[in-house]
Amino acid sequence: MKKVMKQETLKPELVEAVEEHSLQQVKNCYQCGKCTAGCPIAADMDLPPNQVIRLLQLGFTDEAIHSKTIWLCASCETCTTRCPREVDLAAVMDALRNIAIQKKIRSPKRVIAFFNRTFLDIIKKYGRVFEMELIGRFNVGTLDFFKDVTKAPKLFFKGRLKLLPNFSGRKTANSVFRDVKKINSEKQKKSANPEQSE
Repeated sequence: MKKVMKQETLKPELVEAVEEHSLQQVKNCYQCGKCTAGCPIAADMDLPPNQVIRLLQLGFTDEAIHSKTIWLCASCETCTTRCPREVDLAAVMDALRNIAIQKKIRSPKRVIAFFNRTFLDIIKKYGRVFEMELIGRFNVGTLDFFKDVTKAPKLFFKGRLKLLPNFSGRKTANSVFRDVKKINSEKQKKSANPEQSE
């Protein structure tokens, strides 16, 4: 990838935001490529994971934050485990996704964002995944009504697909969602009044 570096296109403040959110130093990466070599979905990404880090190192944050890669990252942490410099690339990808959402940058793969929202709604509702509702809502929302319909009977008869939800994790999930809401509201207050946080 050939890039012309211009001062007006470089955004070091976004790199600082990524580092603050992820608690990682992107400059620590020396581009060995082990993250990309181990990534199970690197072949489907528009930019390999190490190139996302390189773009951040050079200040090309727009290219990094608009890439399909940050949305395809499954946070499996294979990259993090393989990194000889102990850079948590999964946390960096998560930070980029969160910043993209805050800036209202839409995923080029809109089904990923839809799946994530649907998944979290179900976790909030039941405290754990209820596959029947997840599959149904996802298929209806993506207008792919009969996707994987032939797999349902096999999963059901093997006991992997339940007809009724399980509420056993609801209390724990509710406390996690409450804590996240509290942390986010505190962050918003600090960003609105930076002089009070000092």
